[in-house]
Amino acid sequence: MIDIGVNLTSSRFDKDRDDVVMRAKNAGITAMVLTGTDLDSSPEAAALALRYPDFAYSTAGVHPHDAKSVEDLSLPSIRTLAMQPQVVAIGECGLDFNRDFSPRPQQEAVFDAHLKLAAELNMPVFLHCRDAHERFMAILTPWLDKLPGAVLHCFTGSEDELNACLEAGLYIGITGWVCDERRGEALREIVPLIPDDKLMIETDAPYLLPRDLKPKPKSSRNEPSYLPHIANEIALLRQQDAEQLIAQSTSNARRFFGL
Repeated sequence: MIDIGVNLTSSRFDKDRDDVVMRAKNAGITAMVLTGTDLDSSPEAAALALRYPDFAYSTAGVHPHDAKSVEDLSLPSIRTLAMQPQVVAIGECGLDFNRDFSPRPQQEAVFDAHLKLAAELNMPVFLHCRDAHERFMAILTPWLDKLPGAVLHCFTGSEDELNACLEAGLYIGITGWVCDERRGEALREIVPLIPDDKLMIETDAPYLLPRDLKPKPKSSRNEPSYLPHIANEIALLRQQDAEQLIAQSTSNARRFFGL
């Protein structure tokens, strides 16, 4: 199976990164996409992907939290990174009106700049949206017919938002948020609505440790080796065979990222 969202550049992996990757392989992970989230972590993710050839790939982009750090909207460093063969998508990019760590006009300008670059390079986009659905779709929609693909990672929106994303042709990334019967209740109800050919799975490690893991890990750190647990929970919610779901989501990820 393929974990499409791993923040392997996180300092929480500094002491045992190689062990984390080995555990992922032992758990049945066949590839992982390392998330680039800013101008520093994107080159780090690309370098880490080279460290694990034919297993790790990366994205290059600036998360909306860090949009304020972008001075040149032509994104020259992201463009340069995108030329490397292990870099398979532009992002993480999008809008976050939940925390507003960057001013909204700057978030919107930087999001649009990523979409423009991805269209120019004919690369898929790895997207983030939180509490910003209407503006997110308004900025994204004009670019969709110019992009080879778009995935909204770590989807936690409403049924109406999911339907709008699916109508626009987006892929949907689902995390261990579905393993939390309290915070994830609404998502658990709508996960069955995602078409088989639009679903991808991810941990978003080290974030979003599945709440129902047994035995409960001593650390709150999530890692890719927990992806089978997440996949099984998604299959249960969708009333599908887990192996079938894993095969389909893996095929989707390979096609989307060109792996």
